[in-house]
Amino acid sequence: RITATADISPDAEFGFEAHPNNTTKEHLKTLHDLGFTRLSLGIQDFDPKVQEIINRKQSYQRVEVVTEAAREIGYSSINYDIIYGLPLQTKESIVDTIKKVVKLKPDRIAFYSYAHVPWMKPGQRKFTEQDLPSDEEKMAIYQTGRRMLEIAGYYEIGMDHFALTTDSLYKAAERGTLHRNFMGYTPDNTRLLIGLGASSISDTWTAFAQNHKSVENYMKAIANRELPVCKGHVLNEEDLVLRKHISNLMCNNETTWHKELKGDEVLKDGLARLNEMASDDLVHINSKSIYVTEKGRPFLRNVCMAFDTRMMRDQPDREVFSKII
Repeated sequence: RITATADISPDAEFGFEAHPNNTTKEHLKTLHDLGFTRLSLGIQDFDPKVQEIINRKQSYQRVEVVTEAAREIGYSSINYDIIYGLPLQTKESIVDTIKKVVKLKPDRIAFYSYAHVPWMKPGQRKFTEQDLPSDEEKMAIYQTGRRMLEIAGYYEIGMDHFALTTDSLYKAAERGTLHRNFMGYTPDNTRLLIGLGASSISDTWTAFAQNHKSVENYMKAIANRELPVCKGHVLNEEDLVLRKHISNLMCNNETTWHKELKGDEVLKDGLARLNEMASDDLVHINSKSIYVTEKGRPFLRNVCMAFDTRMMRDQPDREVFSKII
């Protein structure tokens, strides 16, 4: 229904996320015939013990079958999601997982930190903090995986993403058009994101809106011909300034301003929070710019958080965010 009433760009890309266990060659063929060329598979970790405790089981063989079928049909880009810091995960298990991933050679990889938020996700209550790697172990797991991906020819793109030089994300990073929204990184810079379905988030750059989180409330609003939005936020001038600089950092590892900061307290506050990182050579700060060093790239999320003024104001009052490391 969407494509029937919209003009589709000849450069449009359609992608979907699939579970290896229930994705068949027929599924892949049908979606490819409808224009889909990108596929994402949630791997998490190939270790059976880790898969058991997080209730996400899929064998290497099953992932291989889906990957090879997608390539045979003509999918031009395949992404794998891998998570570090999972319960029962070890450096040895991530080495085994990365070896298997590299063997299948997906075009891009999302290698991101496990977020332990059992107060938001009841499924995480199957295990406790005692099952999680320590901060030191988690960092070692990340550094091991990152090093293996780089040796295999993957380049780090922004936060948590790695891509081959043939992938559009790498090319976008090279030409400076990389963009990040609620769905992750995209090669095209657009200020509009329309979220469809329960809990999805839309973004018009100057405002956010989230749909009802329950399917029942979402469908009820649709049946009544109402926008199924349950909450939103209109960005003020401060939000827009900070958003621009955070986006620049997330996509380009640097941001600049045209004149020396004099009365712009909102940026000054963020820069002040980075003094310790600057002294550790994680960032370079001068009168008109900030640059994240190679040493500081694993801490890019921390750098961006320094400029998240709303979070800094609210953080003491509520537990929302998981640990960065």
